[in-house]
Amino acid sequence: MQSQVHYKEDFEKNKGKGFSVVADTPELQRIKKTQDQISNIKYHEDFEKMKTGADAPHQPSSPNQGSYQQSAASQNYHHYEPTPEPVRQAAAAPPPSAGKRYRAVYDYAAADDDEVSFMDGDVIVDVQQIDEGWMYGRVERTGQQGMLPANYVEAI
Repeated sequence: MQSQVHYKEDFEKNKGKGFSVVADTPELQRIKKTQDQISNIKYHEDFEKMKTGADAPHQPSSPNQGSYQQSAASQNYHHYEPTPEPVRQAAAAPPPSAGKRYRAVYDYAAADDDEVSFMDGDVIVDVQQIDEGWMYGRVERTGQQGMLPANYVEAI
C-alpha cells in the first residue's frame, strides 16, 4: 500500500515533464499511420491546386522564389498586376461540395490536436475516409478541419 502512495506522489510530481516511449503500441501505430495519411492527403490537395492553377503564373514554392518571380514579372511585363493572383488562388481551391458530405448524429469533443470537435446536426464537408473508424473533414459551421470518428456521422 505504501509503494502505491509513493508511486502516486512520484507520478503527480513528474506529470507533464515528458516521457519516453517504451514500446510501439497499437495506438501509436494508428496515430503514425493516420498522420502519414493526412500528410499524403495534404500533399495531393496541394498537387491538385497546382495542377488546376497551371494557366496562372508560376506558384512559388518558397517565399524567396516568390519575391524573385514577382520582381522579375514587374520588370519584364509592365502590364502584369500581382493583385488578381490571390483571387485566382482562392478560386482554384476545391469547392465546398468537392468531397462527401456528412451530418453529425452526436456531439464530439476532439481528444487530440489532429481531431475536430462538432455538435449534433453539424454538416461535415470535404470528407475523406482514412480507415474503417476515422475520417478527415471540415466542419461547415466552424471551418475547422481534422479527423473525426466515422460512427459519429451519417452520409447526407
